[in-house]
Order: sequence, then C-alpha cells, then structure tokens
Amino acid sequence: MGHVLLSPLNWGLGHASRDVPIIRELLRNHHEVTIAAGGNALQLLRREFPSCNCIDFPDYPLADNKGRFFFPRFTAHVPALVQALAEERRNLRKILKETPYDLIISDSRPGVYSDSIPSIQISHQVHQSFPFIVWPIELIALYVNGRGFKKFDSVIIPDNPPGPLSLAGKLSRTTGTGTKKLSYYSGILASIPKVSSSNEIDYLFLISGMEPQRTALEKIVMPQVSDLPGKKVVLLGKPSDNHVLESDDDTTVYSYVSYQEKAELMSGSKFIICRSGYTSMMDLAEIGLKKGLFIPTPGQWEQEYLSSYYRGKGWFMSKNQAGFRLLRAVENAEGYSGFPAMGHTEENVRKLYQEHLIRYLE
Repeated sequence: MGHVLLSPLNWGLGHASRDVPIIRELLRNHHEVTIAAGGNALQLLRREFPSCNCIDFPDYPLADNKGRFFFPRFTAHVPALVQALAEERRNLRKILKETPYDLIISDSRPGVYSDSIPSIQISHQVHQSFPFIVWPIELIALYVNGRGFKKFDSVIIPDNPPGPLSLAGKLSRTTGTGTKKLSYYSGILASIPKVSSSNEIDYLFLISGMEPQRTALEKIVMPQVSDLPGKKVVLLGKPSDNHVLESDDDTTVYSYVSYQEKAELMSGSKFIICRSGYTSMMDLAEIGLKKGLFIPTPGQWEQEYLSSYYRGKGWFMSKNQAGFRLLRAVENAEGYSGFPAMGHTEENVRKLYQEHLIRYLE
C-alpha cells in the first residue's frame, strides 16, 4: 500500500493532535506512515504511534509571546521565519531523496510540499484574523495564503462547511483566498472521542499551548483551583514529563495523559476550562460539551477571534488572562448553550479517506 509522509507544525500540540485520527485511518487501511516533526509534536505522535517511523524535522521558531506588543515582535520575527522556511525546504529535499513517498500531508507547514509527489495541506485558517487596528494586513494575508495553498494539490479544512455549524467561523471561509477549488471540508477532526466514562469530574482544566504562555496560565490558574467546589482534575499538557501530583483531597494534577485517558477524563467532566485553540474546540465539540469557559492566549488572534465568535453565538463564555478570577468567571459562564450537535470524527475521517485521500494512494 501507499507510503505517506505526514508533517505537523510544532506550535503547541494542536496540529499534531488533530492529525491523530488521520494517522489512525491511514494505518487502519494498511498504509505506511512516516511522521516528520519536531519538539513536543514529535514526542506526542511517537508516543501514540510507536510502530511508525519518526523523523526529527524541526519547523519554524516563534516570536517570544509575552502577551503585550506581540504584533511588533511577530513582525520583527518575519525574517527568521523566512530563513527557517528555506531551511525546511532543504531538509525536505534530503528526506525525499532518501525514501520514496506516495503522498505528503503537511499540517500548516507551507514548505512541506513537492512538485513531483502529491501534496496536501491541512489548515482551518485559510482566512487569517488580525486585530482591527491592522486590518489591511488581513487583506495582504489573504493574498499570501492563497499563493501558498496553490503549491499544494488540495487543502483539507477540518471544519463543517460555512454555515450555522461552522466551528472556525470566518477563519475557514475560502472566499477571497483563491483556494475554493482546492478545498475539501472534512468536518471536525478531533483527537478525543466521546467514550463512556466512570469519572465524575466537576471541573477539568486543560493547560496547553506554546511557551511561555502555557506556563503563565498554569501559574494563574493553579492557585485558584481550590476556590471551586467538587472534584477537579488538571492536565498540564507536558508530554516530556510523566508524573501525577495530588494537590489536595479534591484535586489531581497530571503532567500528561494518553489520548485514551484524556478521552475518559473529558467525557466524564461536567465543566471544562481551557484555551480556545481550534484543536481543543474540535475535541470539545466531539464530546458535545455544554458547560465550559475559554481563556484565549494573549496575542494569538485566532484564539481571541474564536472566543469572540462563540460568545456571539451564545455557545460559550470567555475571559481574558489578565486579571483572571476563576470563581467569578465560572459563575459568568452559566447560561450558555454549549456546542450544537454535529457530525463525529469517526464518520468524518472515514469519509475523508474514501472521498479524498484514497485517490492519491491507489
């Protein structure tokens, strides 16, 4: 069968996480998968798929995100990103020279494509969101995105088509991007299935994302966890560690858990507090979460947009990290409806394989 090179971005764990169901489906259909990634993304996928060949393939450095003034920091960081993209292209050529592949799947890595091998990009952000004060840059980004996507044979958008069930809102709309003919809306691709669970958790905290903001959120939330009543569980999102810490009689803290364990914890939780990263949102939609609170990462415009979008839809409340007061925020989060019912990942990923991926692997 076909040999697939799959390469996710390592800016947080979200890109690698949403590739988990795709890798499972490819393996289920007896294809060989080689994972090319760096950092925590590589560690995560190596733990989940020990039978897959893995290549240490670093991607792009990220500007230091301390929250304030992130936009000028990011702008100044662009030359480093351009240089890293050129290095990525050189490293990819070496990888392709050593091993033949039938298909390349890149998750948000614009340099991972080949002119001679079918190449697919995975992205929910075909339409970038920028702060209103710099909105003309959003128009430039549309043009740049469109040119980048045209280097691929197709673009998989892990969202429902535009409409009332769109989870990414304007981010996944192809209008004005020049990518409409290349696009395939797969529906949500969650790494966490809804499972029957014996857990009865009142509050589950998912501390995740890129540093230093992941640690910043941990420092803000952890001292306040005891303010909430009932049973609480905290997942720190640190796959390089593997320990359990009992904070008190009602609180358990894990550095990292497997996907199966995470599915059981999430499915057994009444209320979930987390960042509003898109992959987390797909996981919560998959389990049909009705009660939750989102804390967007400062300076990450995508998360800030999604938080605002869900608040406007009446689905979930969100609170900024600055001056965050957990008990008050949880009280304010009552009265929202939660995510509406939508198609599940198992059905979506099988349809994605049968309707789209198989054409490159026959």
